[in-house]
Amino acid sequence: MTRKPAIEKPVKIPGPDHPISIDHHPDRVVVILAGKVIADTRDALTLKEADYPEVQYIPRKDVDMALLTRTEHTTYCPYKGECSYFSIPVGGERSVNSVWSYEAPYEAVAVLKDHLAFYPDRVDAIEERAA
Repeated sequence: MTRKPAIEKPVKIPGPDHPISIDHHPDRVVVILAGKVIADTRDALTLKEADYPEVQYIPRKDVDMALLTRTEHTTYCPYKGECSYFSIPVGGERSVNSVWSYEAPYEAVAVLKDHLAFYPDRVDAIEERAA
């Protein structure tokens, strides 16, 4: 059996042409789906990347991981690394692959380790409440 050589994936460093900043979110962030609180934190990180909408990354410790199911789906970002996904079964088909995580992020975004992000259109609400 002949093994195909591994394809090297490009690794890029954020810079002026593709800026990435990550800051502590000042408010409480709550994620709700099907009447259930999926996540509730005062320790969210706000990622701003190029011209993309801001994304709130929530520490795993503040996510009800019992409500999530890991999937086989993966993606790759040359700035952040390999990305794993989770579904939220209480949300049905709408919430398949609705949560993502960089479990071994590249050095430039290492602070994202042990954090999860949610697609806003696949949950009922991502609320930002005064702390």
